[in-house]
Amino acid sequence: MNSILYTGEESALTEEDYKIIEEAEDIIKDNNPDFVPIIKRKHVGLLVFSILFFVLFILILFSSTIFALINLSHENIIQGVSSLGVDLSGLTVEQAKEKIISETENRISTEIVFKHNDETYTLHLSEIGGSFDIDDIVNDAYSIGRKGNIFINNFQIINCLLHKKDINATFSYNNDSFSSIVEQINGSMKDGIKEPSYEISDNNLIVTAGKDGYNVNSDKLKNLLVERLVSNNYITDSIEIPTLPAKAKEINIEEIHNEIYKQAKDAYYTTNPFAVYPSSTGLDFSISIDEAKALITGESDTYTIPLKTLYPNVKTSDIGMEAFPDKLSTYSSSYATSNSNRSTNISLASSKINGIVLMPGDVFSFNGTVGKRTPQAGFKVAGVYVAGQVTSDYGGGICQVSSTLYNAVLRANLEIVERTNHQFDVGYVPIGTDATVSWGAPDFKFKNSRSYPIKIDITNYNKRITVSIYGLKEENEYDVEIVSYRTGTIPYKTTYTNDKGLGKGKTKVIQSGSNGSTAVAYRILKQNGVEVSRELLSRDTYSPHNQIIARGV
Repeated sequence: MNSILYTGEESALTEEDYKIIEEAEDIIKDNNPDFVPIIKRKHVGLLVFSILFFVLFILILFSSTIFALINLSHENIIQGVSSLGVDLSGLTVEQAKEKIISETENRISTEIVFKHNDETYTLHLSEIGGSFDIDDIVNDAYSIGRKGNIFINNFQIINCLLHKKDINATFSYNNDSFSSIVEQINGSMKDGIKEPSYEISDNNLIVTAGKDGYNVNSDKLKNLLVERLVSNNYITDSIEIPTLPAKAKEINIEEIHNEIYKQAKDAYYTTNPFAVYPSSTGLDFSISIDEAKALITGESDTYTIPLKTLYPNVKTSDIGMEAFPDKLSTYSSSYATSNSNRSTNISLASSKINGIVLMPGDVFSFNGTVGKRTPQAGFKVAGVYVAGQVTSDYGGGICQVSSTLYNAVLRANLEIVERTNHQFDVGYVPIGTDATVSWGAPDFKFKNSRSYPIKIDITNYNKRITVSIYGLKEENEYDVEIVSYRTGTIPYKTTYTNDKGLGKGKTKVIQSGSNGSTAVAYRILKQNGVEVSRELLSRDTYSPHNQIIARGV
């Protein structure tokens, strides 16, 4: 059986063409009864259409292949490519990078303003380590029309020409830093949630109840921020902070107790190796936990729970001298016992300092240790210098304790933190080695700059104060020498005052004069008798005592 098969879509042949084909079919059928004609008018033109399409396809393939090959040899980004609203068409990689850098720097340098009701919060992107991946943007732009096969490349090139192509930018940031910013906003919002809190004041625990409110929707805020930064049309309008309602926690007394409770620790020491472990006070509720829970009732905003200090059985100052095997320094000064009040003040100040242990790095404050000089504290009235004049006040004489301690500290090669010389030269220590103190200011402070704890030992015996400092000698120990001397004299002046009680022409010395001085002091370190270093401790000026003479009028 013979047959002719025609397939395809609607033909573009004329009516005359169809008549000729039908006549041919009739002739074939007359000569061949088995012939089955199946031609259909609408399919006859497919052959012609297919031939034309094939020719057109070959032409397009040929031209686009040449187009793609030309593009591969071209060094610039193809037309129609952009990113972050910046047109990159026809740019080299370096030119594109410069433009993207300029755009991203502008975005990163702009403050982001978050808004919630009438409140505003600003964010510098440097606070969260914000950055754009510029290399990725430029590399993606340059790779369009280059990284696939010839058909894919051709499609990408034509697609960019017809529809444009925007390269997605990636903005990176430190999530922990952003979360910290969100927590700050949460804590500042007027209608934000307020969790229960507490503080310790005057040996009381003040507990504040929580308050329901709102929290920042952190994930949504992140998305809004990133969308803003990577958009093509960058705007600097404020971003409305998305929030979520939140319920405050209930006050948890047991949890608070666990956080504030602290056991007292006894001091102890070891000798092999030598080490001192200081004592510390503890803290606890002065009522039971059940009693504290019973206080947290009702609608009050705050609740007060009394506290108590827990004291160690063995304080650091109780540790025996066996934990401090080496005498690092000692210094003595003499004082007259004829003034009983002055002697009392010296003994009282000394007793407050005696036995003090300083761990490495600890700073000693004379005023902080001795306290305010008041009659309630046991101090007596004795002579002091006030505004250049000799007068009386509580605690007079204790500067001899601070000055003697200063000399012992220098010889133990400890770091001086604060020291001030007297206005006038004193006689109980060499010039330039005194240390005046007064409640409020000035103070005498030093630091234990050694690697082992030190202990201060003060004795008052036979009109002498002796300060010794004990500890553990270091492998690289120095012999310390303190040198001070006068560098100049400041002559005193004579002033006169009228006295009607004296006979006319007569005079009387009210205050004898004495010259002032300038002085310098050094700390010299030696090893095996050889000077290793010389440290300037101070350059001091001591005022003269002006002579005052009364004249009769």
